[in-house]
Amino acid sequence: MKLTTLITSTAIVASLAFTSGIASAQTGANKNTSTNATSEKSINTAVNSDALGSNSSNVSYIQPFNLVNLAYQGGFKQQGVPSGGTLISKGQRGNITAKDLVKAAINAKKLPAQVLNNQDYISAVNLQLGVLTGVDYPE
Repeated sequence: MKLTTLITSTAIVASLAFTSGIASAQTGANKNTSTNATSEKSINTAVNSDALGSNSSNVSYIQPFNLVNLAYQGGFKQQGVPSGGTLISKGQRGNITAKDLVKAAINAKKLPAQVLNNQDYISAVNLQLGVLTGVDYPE
């Protein structure tokens, strides 16, 4: 492992360790929130607008960073996704992909099923997973 990769991975793990409130997948006030006016339930989940392309729809989801962070913290263990260092090592070997994390989030009721068809969102999760693992994943 290159020294820069080790330093980057360490910095990411440290930042994840100090991030609070992500495990509950609650999102704070965000300029990109959406309320579904046609039902009594409101959808108030944030979008990482910097990582998503301009072709994304107006529907908002949990931020890709928060999704990967939630996986790292063990939020998808019941869906078969490992946490911590095991997630990183499996991600480095290609055994865990962005689609795997999105599928786990769908099964955990953190995302709607149609997100699997949103290539911009998948790419943004892929980018965040690559940051975590230090691997440059192909699109």
